[in-house]
Amino acid sequence: MPENYISSQSEKGTINISEEVVVSMVRAAINEIDGVATLTNNTGVELAELLGIKSPSKCVKVQIENGIMNIDTIIMVRYGMNVVNVANQVQESVTNAVESMTGMGTPVVNVHVSGVAFDK
Repeated sequence: MPENYISSQSEKGTINISEEVVVSMVRAAINEIDGVATLTNNTGVELAELLGIKSPSKCVKVQIENGIMNIDTIIMVRYGMNVVNVANQVQESVTNAVESMTGMGTPVVNVHVSGVAFDK
C-alpha cells in the first residue's frame, strides 16, 4: 500500500514527510490536553466517514490543499469540561506542534467534538 507524503520543495531539493508522521504529531499534541477523553469512539464513525477518514479508529485526517495543510480530528470531551475551551486548546496545541516539528507553515485545524465521556 503506497504511503501518502506531504512535500516541501526548495532550491536544495524536496522534503517528504509521511502523513502518518504528522498524524502521530497530532495525536501526541491532543493527548496532552486536559479535558480530551479520547480520540476514538463509536459515535464518531459516521463523522469520520463524512470527513473521509479511512480508519475511524485514527480519528485524524491530514491533507494538503492549495499548499495549506488541513487537519481534521474527532475527539470526545470529558464531562464537566468546557467543550469550546477544550477544542480551542486542541487547535492551539496541534497548530504549535505541527508548525514547530514540520516547519511547513500554519495548518488549518478543524476539531470535531463527537461526544462527552462520563467518568465511571
